[in-house]
Amino acid sequence: MGLARGSVTWVTGAGSGIGRACAIVFARAGARVALTGRRLALLEETAAMILRQDGPPPLVIPADVSNPHAVTAAHRTIVDVLGDPLVLVNSAGGNVTRRHWRNLAPASASEVIDLDLKAMFYCTLAVLPAMRARCGGCVVHIASQAGVSLQTVSGPSYSAAKHAVVAMSASLNAEEGIHGIRSICISPGEVDTPILDTRPSPPSAAERQLMLQPEDVAETALFCASLPPRACVTDVVLLPTDDRHGRERARAIEKLATAQRPT
Repeated sequence: MGLARGSVTWVTGAGSGIGRACAIVFARAGARVALTGRRLALLEETAAMILRQDGPPPLVIPADVSNPHAVTAAHRTIVDVLGDPLVLVNSAGGNVTRRHWRNLAPASASEVIDLDLKAMFYCTLAVLPAMRARCGGCVVHIASQAGVSLQTVSGPSYSAAKHAVVAMSASLNAEEGIHGIRSICISPGEVDTPILDTRPSPPSAAERQLMLQPEDVAETALFCASLPPRACVTDVVLLPTDDRHGRERARAIEKLATAQRPT
């Protein structure tokens, strides 16, 4: 399989949400996981969850991956302690509450782009040389439905960053596939994670129950990374079965069809 037991997986944004779920799922599959995020306490919670499931002891490395120097230092620590990552899961991300053109500040736009796009570049650039040298490796980018279609709830900075992540992943495959490097871009629809709390109007508990869960995205990432090295799932759009964005239209169609039903 593409993911060898005992191989090193580096997960960013590992303190919560999709990143935490990816760390747990990859560790359960036998990977030695390095956990990176900005908040040490949350990373330690993730590490404890992995240990409770008898996974290999994870390496906890607090770092702000939107800072290129912090990425370099974190990567160096991973290599020194665990070895070169075979898999990188770029999951760190975030958004701001005042996110739309009417109230978006330049500093807020920069903050979102730094974390949701630049950080993925920095971490990918860090792992590429060793992947080229071994002629193999896998980079999983957690993008968004906002990166493959227009989702106004996300705001322009987030949408622009995620569209760019999709393009970045495609260019990585175009250039590095000859070196055995696979880039997998997963674009989930709404996922019940803490990032939803930053929305101007956070969704209700009932709405969250219909959304994807972080484990759904993590299992998808593991499946794609575990395929034989000759196979690359370049793009995945993973949506809730009952997707909010199409729900109103579907109900209108159903209402019209019911009204037209012959008596």
